[in-house]
Amino acid sequence: LFLKMSKICAIFGGSRGIGKAVAELLAQKGCRLAIVARNLEVARATAHHLGEGHLAFSCDVSREKDVQNTFEEIQKNLGPINYLVNAAGINRDGLLLRTKTEDMISQIHTNLLGTMLTCKAAVKSMIQHQGGAIVNIGNIVGIKGNSGQSVYSASKAGLVGFSRSLAKEVARKKIRVNVVAPGFIHTEMTAHLDEDELKAAIPLGRFGEPQEVAQAVVFLLESPYVTGSTLIVDGGLQLQ
Repeated sequence: LFLKMSKICAIFGGSRGIGKAVAELLAQKGCRLAIVARNLEVARATAHHLGEGHLAFSCDVSREKDVQNTFEEIQKNLGPINYLVNAAGINRDGLLLRTKTEDMISQIHTNLLGTMLTCKAAVKSMIQHQGGAIVNIGNIVGIKGNSGQSVYSASKAGLVGFSRSLAKEVARKKIRVNVVAPGFIHTEMTAHLDEDELKAAIPLGRFGEPQEVAQAVVFLLESPYVTGSTLIVDGGLQLQ
């Protein structure tokens, strides 16, 4: 009986970083998880580490057919999705004049188009099953802007406009859509950065932990009266 009551959550980009931290927190709360990543082995390792009842799937979010197949597999193996978290993202930092067009396209495809495609598939299912909640992981760079990250920033800013518009479209269907915009968080994506230099710009004086972002994501998934919001989790970076 307990398993029937469990919420089913699909986490794209769930095998590492912020996505993995969200998965761990939701697993503690009794959710059953679909861990989705490009690399099936890594996704399997994460699902296994979370314990019984969680499954791993491989998906390239920039390919619509791939996304549709993944959602069909998730529903077949776990059931209809209640929660969707989009944490799959890539960055190819560099000044615009030095950025190759294919690097622009790959960032927009993964960070923005990929989220649009997973949301489209999830919403279709959520409408049939009377509601759900979506959290898309943006970035403070998408709001504040940052030199050398114009394309990444554009892809993350696009998520905010997309999520707000989708929130309006699906609110009457009892589906909520929100964004979490992290600042500098300890993940593989920020491992190469000079932390000591960057800390000076953060009012709280440190990088954040993936678990701290995960708390914000779960808060939005569980808050029945919040939709169309962007929750900034950046140690006060946006105040500078």
